[in-house]
Amino acid sequence: MFVFKRDGRKERVQFDKITARVSRLCYGLDAEHVDAAAITQKVISGVYQGVTTVELDNLAAETAAYMTVTHPDYAILAARIAVSNLHKQTKKQFSTVISDLYHYVNPRNKRASPMISQATYECVMKHEAELNSAIVYDRDFNYQYFGFKTLERSYLLRLEGKIAERPQHMIMRVAVGIHGDDIESAIETYNLMSSKYFTHASPTLFAAGTPQAQLSSCFLIDMKEDSIDGIYDTLKTCAMISKNAGGIGLNVHRIRATGAYIAGTNGNSNGIVPMLRVFNNTARYVDQGGNKRPGAFAIYLEPWHADVFEFLDLRKNHGKEEVRARDLFYALWIPDLFMKRVEKNGTWTLMCPNECPGLADVYGDEFEALYEKYEAEGKGRKTIKAQKLWYSILEAQTETGNPFMLYKDACNRKSNQKNLGTIRSSNLCTEIVEYCAPDEVAVCNLASLALPTYVNQNDGSYDFQKLHDVCQVVVKNLNKIIDINYYPVPEARKSNFRHRPIAVGVQGLADVFLALRLPFESPEAKHLNIQIFETIYHAALTSSVELAKQHGTYETYEGSPASQGELQYDMWKVTPTDLWDWATLKQQIKQHGLRNSLLVAPMPTASTSQILGFNECFEPYTSNIYSRRVLAGEFQVVNPWLLKDLVDMGLWSDNMKNRIIADGGSIQNVPNIPADIKALYKTVWEISQRTIVQMAADRGAFIDQSQSMNIHMKDPTMGKITSMHFAGWKLGLKTGMYYLRTMAASAPIQFTVDQEALLVADTNIARERIVKKRPAAGFITQTPGPQPMYRKTTSPNTNSAVLNGVPTPTATPPPMSENKKFTPAAVIKTPAFKADVPEGESPKALATEPATAPPKEEQLPEPANPVKSQEEDFKDESDDRENDIYAEAALQCSIENREACEMCSG
Repeated sequence: MFVFKRDGRKERVQFDKITARVSRLCYGLDAEHVDAAAITQKVISGVYQGVTTVELDNLAAETAAYMTVTHPDYAILAARIAVSNLHKQTKKQFSTVISDLYHYVNPRNKRASPMISQATYECVMKHEAELNSAIVYDRDFNYQYFGFKTLERSYLLRLEGKIAERPQHMIMRVAVGIHGDDIESAIETYNLMSSKYFTHASPTLFAAGTPQAQLSSCFLIDMKEDSIDGIYDTLKTCAMISKNAGGIGLNVHRIRATGAYIAGTNGNSNGIVPMLRVFNNTARYVDQGGNKRPGAFAIYLEPWHADVFEFLDLRKNHGKEEVRARDLFYALWIPDLFMKRVEKNGTWTLMCPNECPGLADVYGDEFEALYEKYEAEGKGRKTIKAQKLWYSILEAQTETGNPFMLYKDACNRKSNQKNLGTIRSSNLCTEIVEYCAPDEVAVCNLASLALPTYVNQNDGSYDFQKLHDVCQVVVKNLNKIIDINYYPVPEARKSNFRHRPIAVGVQGLADVFLALRLPFESPEAKHLNIQIFETIYHAALTSSVELAKQHGTYETYEGSPASQGELQYDMWKVTPTDLWDWATLKQQIKQHGLRNSLLVAPMPTASTSQILGFNECFEPYTSNIYSRRVLAGEFQVVNPWLLKDLVDMGLWSDNMKNRIIADGGSIQNVPNIPADIKALYKTVWEISQRTIVQMAADRGAFIDQSQSMNIHMKDPTMGKITSMHFAGWKLGLKTGMYYLRTMAASAPIQFTVDQEALLVADTNIARERIVKKRPAAGFITQTPGPQPMYRKTTSPNTNSAVLNGVPTPTATPPPMSENKKFTPAAVIKTPAFKADVPEGESPKALATEPATAPPKEEQLPEPANPVKSQEEDFKDESDDRENDIYAEAALQCSIENREACEMCSG
């Protein structure tokens, strides 16, 4: 039997070579749990006459990946095999690869089709020796298997269908694409990105250094005009942006409603629904960057618009196809007046923007005065109970996860761009809040900080100084992208050069808490959440001041809140901690100004967090076991932190895995898992929604844009969702909700579980874990900068190598702290949040327009008295609701959003 080598040579099969190759890649892994022989046996069983060595490597990597549920080190081994395989198929030198990509000739038409821009090519050739020597190829082995496969699938450039780049080549291409001849900055960016301190967003990773380098993620568009010319000009703008991999937020507040008079034709308007179907088809046709991701548009509407009920139905699963547009995403831009009317069970008047102009152009008291003036003049189309519209919103959210909820007044009042005019919408992922106009398309460039990389495992501290330093580099990078970017439309260039907004986000907050052994709901986790975002905001402002010293302020700086000494936390009326010197920073801003109008906006990070191997943005883990689908098949993945803990305690087995699957990814009902471990590994479904909303508000004082905050509910009811929305609104959130995520009644993976075997998992006894001492000085301190992740240190208690003392989730989590054990009693106690309390049955279907006042139990809560405590605000008010039509069914969100929300994150 023979195999084909990578160079085409034929060679006899030598099974010992396969064994040696797999064994060689097991260095530093847990020899007790990683069985190289088992992988080799499965690979040998797949050998056939004429198999290639590439296929054998792929089989070995897939086999190791399937065994990840046995021990997390198998994920490292799978990645090593896959990376080693790619290294054998690609050229090593960065300059050689760039030259090949630049001189590419399309084999179909024999025309030169360079995949690298001339400027990038010339820069690389000019600094060839310096750039080649700066690359550390061993850092490719720090990727997890699934992160590496994501890079292979979408990010690494190909020649004639074959991957030409290695991950390190891609990172250096991005660095050189941003910095050009500033080689020192390019190498600094390369080192930080390749060591997992931060990553740029997907559009930047896709396109940096290429001939058409459109590196921005988010575009916010204002409808040019309520006319055929205006609508179709806007449609073309959307198509051009989507073609170049941009995600779009579009507001349609000022498009006339159904039945409105059209003077030019003496006819009547068909309203927004037929128009949105045209935008829907454009999103389907014009994908982002040629089949990399589907086009994605979010449509924003204010709830006073007369077509709002039809708008809420557009994404629903049932109904006539001609009144549906299911490929768009929908969001409400909600004025405070609507929330007040809902709370008081008042009336709400629907209006046409053509008959009641100007409502979209004002906010706050000015909006309320104009709206009530139109009501008094009888100009509205229809007056309804505000709660009728409210429950239609909740019904749509329960069925589809949409519409997103953003609060117009909070977004405008607490914006550093409020001197420009009224902000009319957010973006596709609800974290970008920027001014746009018919002649300005708002743009934002994104990057995310990998928060777990700043954990110092050796002493259980968090390195705020390193976070501060890296954040400043990220701000400089994003600011430079504004100048070098390719803009699909001139309106985008105009806006970005005038206001220069950027967005720094995060990923892996949940991993930070697990690395430091902090339950998500603990007081320490809540305090660390504030400290991290305060550090990021302070660093971003510091960097922007330095840029302003060199290049001057952004064009529209004068008149902004920052120019008057008002920063984001001032608008929230919050006093920052004493971690950083804010007084000196304010003095510097007063003296030199800012280079960027906006700086911080935590985005979803759907793809880039998968690449780096961390949990998404600031969200808790959604499950402790889940399936991940790649081209090779579907793999079961266990939360690696939990897996390591259970292995150390002697509790991990197939039976335990099946027990967790049967419980939907939860460990809370497994009797033999210790209480402190249960507290640490609560999933998002088991964490109080009050905690999620409150932590969003806590960090909100240091976020000058907004944040992509999802809400997760096992069994959503009208009362629970209402309670959650009002809590977020009263806390001052700008984004009240991105997606409403609901849990399926059962998952297909659960049907494979042997119920008899589950009893065995419950009888195992946990053995004592080895614990590591922490300094008594406290759980979080500022420390010197950690070593780069590629430099290996040895744990004092084991012989295993630890990267920078900070493992990615596939590496070894830290042992439990001796002096900080979290038991249920130690977990923070909070008053029951309305959205968390079992209600039995929920409110009766509300009479839409009752002749008399509705029954008392159907009314929403009265406005909160300002002197009431927060606990009273959250006090359960829905115990006595009954007969809700939603109480019987576990309603599952029908949105498959994994691809769409990658827009702003990558």
